[in-house]
Amino acid sequence: MQRAALFRGGDAQMAAGDLGELLVPYMPTIRVPKSGDRVYKTECAFSYDSPDSEGGLYVCMNTFLGFGREHIERHYRKTGQCVYLHLKRHLVQKVPGASGGALPKRRNAKLFLDLEISSDLNSDDFEYEDEAKLVLFPDHYEISLPNIEELPALVTIACDALLSAKSPYRKQEPDSWEEELQASKHAKTLVQLDNGVRIPPSGWKCSKCDLRENLWLNLTDGSVLCGKWFFDGSGGNGHALEHYKETGYPLAVKLGTITPDGADVYSFDEEEPVLDPHIAKHLAHFGIDMLQMQVTENGLRDNDIKPRVSEWEVIQEAGVKLKPMYGPGYTGMKNLGNSCYLNAVMQAIFSIPEFQRAYVGNLPRIFDYSPLDPTQDFNTQMAKLGHGLLSGQYSKPPMKSELIEQVMKEEHKPQHNGISPRMFKAFISKGHPEFSSNRQQDAQEFFLHLINLVERNPVGSENPSDVFRFLVEERTQCCQSRKVRYTERVDYIMQLPVAMEAATNKDELIAYELKRREAEAARRPLPELVRAKIPFSACLQAFSEPSNVEDFWSSALQAKSAGVKTSRFASFPEYLVVQIKKFTFGLDWIPKKLDVSIDMPDFLDISHLRARGLQPGEEELPDIAPPIVIPDDPKGIYWLTSPLYFLVALDIDESSVMQLAEMGFPLEACRKAVYYTGNLGAEVAFNWIIAHMEEPDFAEPLVIPAFGEVASSGAAALGAVGLDNQPPEEMVAIIISMGFQRNLAIQALKATNNNLERALEWIFSHPDPEEESDPALDTVDMENNANANILAETGSEGPRIKDGPGRYELFGFISHMGTSTMSGHYICHLRKEGRWVIYNDLRVCASERPPKDLGYIYFYHRIPS
Repeated sequence: MQRAALFRGGDAQMAAGDLGELLVPYMPTIRVPKSGDRVYKTECAFSYDSPDSEGGLYVCMNTFLGFGREHIERHYRKTGQCVYLHLKRHLVQKVPGASGGALPKRRNAKLFLDLEISSDLNSDDFEYEDEAKLVLFPDHYEISLPNIEELPALVTIACDALLSAKSPYRKQEPDSWEEELQASKHAKTLVQLDNGVRIPPSGWKCSKCDLRENLWLNLTDGSVLCGKWFFDGSGGNGHALEHYKETGYPLAVKLGTITPDGADVYSFDEEEPVLDPHIAKHLAHFGIDMLQMQVTENGLRDNDIKPRVSEWEVIQEAGVKLKPMYGPGYTGMKNLGNSCYLNAVMQAIFSIPEFQRAYVGNLPRIFDYSPLDPTQDFNTQMAKLGHGLLSGQYSKPPMKSELIEQVMKEEHKPQHNGISPRMFKAFISKGHPEFSSNRQQDAQEFFLHLINLVERNPVGSENPSDVFRFLVEERTQCCQSRKVRYTERVDYIMQLPVAMEAATNKDELIAYELKRREAEAARRPLPELVRAKIPFSACLQAFSEPSNVEDFWSSALQAKSAGVKTSRFASFPEYLVVQIKKFTFGLDWIPKKLDVSIDMPDFLDISHLRARGLQPGEEELPDIAPPIVIPDDPKGIYWLTSPLYFLVALDIDESSVMQLAEMGFPLEACRKAVYYTGNLGAEVAFNWIIAHMEEPDFAEPLVIPAFGEVASSGAAALGAVGLDNQPPEEMVAIIISMGFQRNLAIQALKATNNNLERALEWIFSHPDPEEESDPALDTVDMENNANANILAETGSEGPRIKDGPGRYELFGFISHMGTSTMSGHYICHLRKEGRWVIYNDLRVCASERPPKDLGYIYFYHRIPS
C-alpha cells in the first residue's frame, strides 16, 4: 500500500525508476497498435458509454477494446489484462478575458479524442478538454498522461499510437461499411462554359436518345446524357461516357441525387465516384439552387414537387408540434448516413416482448459468456442494442433551465439522448454487399437478413424469431386434368399486393395523369399529386386469389399445361408482419414505388385464409419429375440423369428472377438462385437465397461454365464441399426440387461422395431407404446449413411454429418516403402505453396523426382468444 500512497499522493512525485518498476510485470501485455488493428476508443463493447460518459472509457492496452465503468471489471476478470488507458472528456468554462468576456477563439490543444462535438454547446462560454491516464487493475493505480520522461519507451509509444488511431469505422477496408470518397482533382479548377444553359426543374431527357431515367448533368457544358451500367448499376446507352471521350469534360452529377447535403458526382477521368467541394457553385452556374433541392426521382425542387414534399410532411407529421418522449423504450438512434432502414426495423424488433426477454432479459449471461472480442458476437451486440434502447440510460429529459448555469459551473453531466449503432451496423452488415455499403437499403430485405442471423445464433432454449415464423400451404392445380399438388414452405412476411384496379378515385387519377403529361411536355411544374385510394379488403382479396403458374409442367399429362396456384396459411404466427408490395421495377430495372393510400385496419382477421389441405374428391398429381430440354441436343429431351449438364444448358427463367428481385434481393443473386435450382420456381430459388445470403460472392455476377468445365470439375461446378464432407446446399436443393425428401438427398450424396449423378442413381436403386435417419447426420446438417431453421425441411419435427387464431391488432408500422428503395427515408411508428409514438432516427415524440394508410411494413400481434 506504500506504492499506492506514493501513486495517489497529492504533491508526492513518483520517480521514473519507480514507474518503470511498477510497469515491468505488465510490459508483455502492452501492445502497440499496428496497421489493421481496430482501436475502439469511442464506444464501450457492451454499452454506449464513451469518453463523454460520467465514468469515461477504459481501453485495453492489449486488445484495444473499450469498456465503460460498469463493464471494465468483467473484462479484467475474464482476461486478466491489467493495463488500461482511461479516456475522459470534460466540459469546462472558458477563462474570462481582461474585459470579463471569454478569451478569443483559438485552437484547442487539449482536444485529442476522435469524438463528435455537441451542437448544443455554447462555444463562447464553454469548451471541451480531453484527459488520458493509465490505470492498473485491480488496484486502480492511475498515471496521468503525458508522462513521457518517466514512462518506459514502449508504454509511451503504445499510448501515443492508441490516442492517434482513427476510428475503426473510418478505415477503408473491404469489409468497412463507410465509403470515404475523395475530392476530385478537377473540382477546384473545373472550367464551366458560359453557354447560357439552364437546367429546367422537370422533363429531363437524354440529348442523344429518348431515355428519361439515369441521367447525368455534365458540369462543364450542361449536357444532360444517359449513364451506363458500369457506373451506377442502372441501365443506359452510355452517352455520358461518349460525351467525355469526345470533349474531355471530366465531371458529371446524377440528376435526382441533388440535396442540400450534396450530390452523386462521377469523374470520368478518375473513373470513380468523387466529392466536389464546389458542387453548389457548379450547379448554380446552370440555375440549380441545391439548397432548395430534395432527393426525388426527377430531382425537382421542393416548390415544384408538392406530391413528394406532401408525403414527407405527412409521414413525419411536419407542421405539428410533437411532444418529445424520454425514458425506457423511448431512445432514438443516430442516422449514420442512410441507416434509417436499420433504425426503423430495430425499434420495431425491440418493442416485441420475446426479443426483449431473449436479449435484454439474458443480458448478464450473454455478456459473461461472450467471446474475448464481443464486437464480433451477434448476441452480444443484440443485447447491447436492446439495453441501449430499453434502459432509458440514453434517453434523459433536458435539465430545467434554472439549473443549467449552476450545473455548468460545477461539472458537466452530459444528457445522453440517443445512441449511435455504429458497432452494431459494422458487425451485422459485415460481408454483405449491400448492407455493408453506405447506400439506402430496403427495410424488408434487412428484416429478413436480421431474422436469418437470429436463426443462426440461438440464445436460450427458444429462438425469438419463432414469433414471426409461419407455414404457407401452396395448392397447385393442373387446369386440364384438375389434379392438385399440396406443398408447404416457411415464411416470415405476408406480402400483400396493391390492387390498383380497385382504386376508389379512378376518375381523379385519370384527370391527374393527363395534367401530369401535359406539364411534363410543356416543362411546367407538375400538378398536385392525386394518390390512389385502395381498400385494404381489395388487397387481401388479391392475395387470396389464384395466380397463374408460368411454364407449368403437369405430371398428370406429362406435358406443359396451364396451372394455377393458391396460397393459404397452414399456421398463423404470433406476430404477423405485412409488407405492402409498393415497389416495382421500371424499364431501367430501378425499383419504383406505387404512391398509394391503403386503409390498413387496426384489427385484422385472416381466419378465412386458414389452409384446409387435400379435400374430398381432389386427386393428387403424380410424383413424377419433368424432363429437361436441352436445345442444342438433337434428341431434344434428357431425363433427370445428368443434372450437371442440365445446369449448363439451362435458360434462366426471368419471371422468377424478377419475382425475387421485387422482394429486394440483388439482381445477380436472384439469377444465380434460379439457375442453381433448375428453374423450378421462385419458392425453391428463395430457399437457395436464404441459405447463401452470407456468402462473400452472394451478389457477384453469375458465371456459367462450359460443358467441358463441368465434366472435368464434377461437383465443384455446384459449390464447394462442406465441412465433414457435408453435401453442398446447391446439390441438396436440386434433389429436393425433384420431389425427394431432404434427409434422403443428404443420405444419397454422402453415400456417393457428393456426386450428383450417382446420388440420383442411388436414390432410384434404393426405393425403400431406412426410415430412421442418422442422428449424427441430422446434427451436422443443422450446424452446417446456414439457414436450417428457415427452410421447411428441418427434420422430422419440422420447423418451430407458434400456431393460433388468425385475429390480430396493429402495434407498429414502418413508412418509407421517396421514390424507390435506393433512396428516401424510413421512420417507425409504434403503439406504446396506449398511444402512438414516432421514431424518426434520434427524434422520439408522441404521435398526433400517425399515417397508417401510407405505411410500407406493418406489425400485428395476435389477439388472445
